[in-house]
Amino acid sequence: MVIEPASVVRAAISLLPVLCFLLALLALDSYKLVRLRMVAAVIALGCLAAGLSYVVNLAAIRVLGVDFSAYSRFGAPLVEEAIKSSIVLLLIRTNRIGFLVDASVFGFAVGTGFALIENLYYLNELADTHVAVWIVRGFGTAILHGGVQSIFAALVLTNVDQRGAMNLRAVGLPLIFAALVHAAFNQFALPPIYETLAVLLSLPPLMLWVFARSERALQGWIGADFDSDQEMLQLLASGTLSESPVGHYLHDLRARFSGEVIADLLCYLRLHCELALRAKGVLLMRENGLDVPIDEHTREKLEEMHYLERSVGPSALRTVQPLLSISRRDLWQIYMLGK
Repeated sequence: MVIEPASVVRAAISLLPVLCFLLALLALDSYKLVRLRMVAAVIALGCLAAGLSYVVNLAAIRVLGVDFSAYSRFGAPLVEEAIKSSIVLLLIRTNRIGFLVDASVFGFAVGTGFALIENLYYLNELADTHVAVWIVRGFGTAILHGGVQSIFAALVLTNVDQRGAMNLRAVGLPLIFAALVHAAFNQFALPPIYETLAVLLSLPPLMLWVFARSERALQGWIGADFDSDQEMLQLLASGTLSESPVGHYLHDLRARFSGEVIADLLCYLRLHCELALRAKGVLLMRENGLDVPIDEHTREKLEEMHYLERSVGPSALRTVQPLLSISRRDLWQIYMLGK
């Protein structure tokens, strides 16, 4: 089988831009918050999302009895963004995403996988199409898929941080935004090449701005929480815990929980602070180009903390949230150590 040079050019134009942009995002991540293995897994999920979207779109066209052209302009964007977004929401829910930087990377990775499968499909269906079509698909549609999901992930993460929960209000508006941007591109109100230029001139600069803002916020967060974790550890080791507000708070909990549970909660507080400090140290060393492996002692502490979580139960864990200000980012720190 002879591969024509023109086919290679069309494939390169349609597939490489989105991959190159994703690699650029990874290079910009100075804290190395995401691993290539995880990015590859998310790309694979994006590929599956493309296949599922194809099946759902075909079924919707048959059931609704609408024209393919009309459906692609209005129905397909909502279906495709909803399916892609479910992957991002799963990553946030399971604490695989902690900051705007990794949200942007994983969101773009989802869109990358989706775009790769979609463009491979069209390469097979439209084998002899003019190269301009692949410029639009490679630099326009593919970047759109990744960029819209990247912004969606950042918006949802911001909402979750502000609201303290992932609910319809936190997810709804970002999803509508993603679907509207996608639908606007599919209208082709402008010549396709102009829409491609609009995507290139708007989405990448916006994503770079998110990166710069997140890196500054992450640096400040590490410094502030580092001090609070150290203070809590010093208090737990000082021997004067019973005289402190933390000690009074734990004493009041004796009316609700047994002495064994209170003792486990004290161990949990200590382990959480130690692991949080370790996680922040790992981030700082990664920023300076040092990839620090997780030692066996740290893994043992992780296992002990997980055991204590199961032992005391969710009700008791909720009572220590005011002491540690346990947030989604704190959970993400612990997840990062276990990777």
